[in-house]
Amino acid sequence: MELGDLITPEAVIPALKAKNKKQVLQELSEKAASLTGLSARDIYETLLQRERLGSTAVGRGIAIPHGRLPALKAIFSVFARLEQPIEFDAVDEEPVDLIFLLLAPEHAGADHLKALARISRLLREPQTIERLKASHDRAALFSVLTQPAAVHAA
Repeated sequence: MELGDLITPEAVIPALKAKNKKQVLQELSEKAASLTGLSARDIYETLLQRERLGSTAVGRGIAIPHGRLPALKAIFSVFARLEQPIEFDAVDEEPVDLIFLLLAPEHAGADHLKALARISRLLREPQTIERLKASHDRAALFSVLTQPAAVHAA
């Protein structure tokens, strides 16, 4: 599974302004709703429920909020680079400035887990993180996100 299968250029936000975790989740929910036709409120509630189980911030300035929605037809994602890092209850206590939202149909099962694993592998690469933090426009960010896995591993 490649990230190009999960994200479109329109789903990349190069400079999201947000002051806190809830505002980020609201903004991402609005963006996902505009691209999927689903309710922003339903997306937001799903993300909040998941965050209550434990923060989706994975460290090194990265968060991967995710959830399942019954009305969604296919796995979908939104990527945002924040203008200013925010507190996200990360395991390493570092603020977050790269956020990869992942939404999946309710019965996606293994595909949802594969997508999460693929995103995690990409964001584990220090060079990729640096390139994402240094990129300031949608096209550059999309290019970094959708490079084949072999390029990231090099």
